Amino acid sequence: MQRRTFIAAALALFAAASGNALADGYRTEYRLSTVLGTAFPWGQAGERWAELVKEKTQGRINIKLYPGTSLVGGDQTREFTAIRQGVIDLAVGSTINWSPQVKELNLFALPFLMPDYKAIDALTQGEVGNELFAVIEKREVIPLAWGENGFREMSNSKHAVTTPADMKGLKFRVVGSPLFNETFSALGANPTQMSWADAQPALASGAVDGQENPLSVFVAAKLPTVGQKYLTLWHYVADPLIFVVNKDVWASWTPADREAVRQAALQAGRENIAAARKGIAGSDNAVLKQIETAGVTVSAISGEQRAAFVQATRPVYDKWAKSIGTDLVKKAETAITKR
Repeated sequence: MQRRTFIAAALALFAAASGNALADGYRTEYRLSTVLGTAFPWGQAGERWAELVKEKTQGRINIKLYPGTSLVGGDQTREFTAIRQGVIDLAVGSTINWSPQVKELNLFALPFLMPDYKAIDALTQGEVGNELFAVIEKREVIPLAWGENGFREMSNSKHAVTTPADMKGLKFRVVGSPLFNETFSALGANPTQMSWADAQPALASGAVDGQENPLSVFVAAKLPTVGQKYLTLWHYVADPLIFVVNKDVWASWTPADREAVRQAALQAGRENIAAARKGIAGSDNAVLKQIETAGVTVSAISGEQRAAFVQATRPVYDKWAKSIGTDLVKKAETAITKR
């Protein structure tokens, strides 16, 4: 009897040492939220992160992807709050969608702050990016890596747009952020806030004339089929993505598994940025050729034309710079100048 008791105790100690005790604090499945599904680089980033986490933790952490912000009824602007509350365990989220709860993230939506991809990198991969991660962590969400949805370009069903005057009276779907409303209003357009789930039917019916989104979304969502025949490349704002974990979920994992999840996020983020820029950045214009083949008129604004848009939206920029934090905005402007 004593021998059997000793063996049972030894086996229990071995099980704990070998990691079986992790089951006490780990769930069988964790919920990962994204706005877009796996037809888009954004959804693919979430799927890839889940794959890498399972691989790097030897199956201890299993993640299920919930696209379409389905965990919050499709309301993109509620996602960050749901992460804090534990409704969502992990997310690959948009700086735009989270900006109502984290005002500093409006930095990336300041009109015409970032002229090119090097400018995005100068912010996300430098001091500004680190400062923004610290702000997010103070809100009890753990940020791990940057990804990218891309520069948001403008399209419409009426005519080519190369000047602010061309936008007068056009109805545009914009995301649920006051900054976007004010930017489009300053350009003479009529912005309407709605979720992406509602946007495509609105475009198809003509309830709105246009929209603004990265080219990857323009292609994957087949927007030319809903009347979007005029595309303007203006790089007016960018939409970085952030890989995050709920604070309590993060704390429930071992240090080794936390590091595995972090490394998985960093890898998935790098792959996502490459995918988001493929066929768009630099000399690679395969995506633009695909868009033109679909019968879309593509207009790339010149430096002089860009200046007119900058001037028209400058009051919006200055107003929101104060809300975001003048010191943070100045750091961003300096980083971009030095890129």
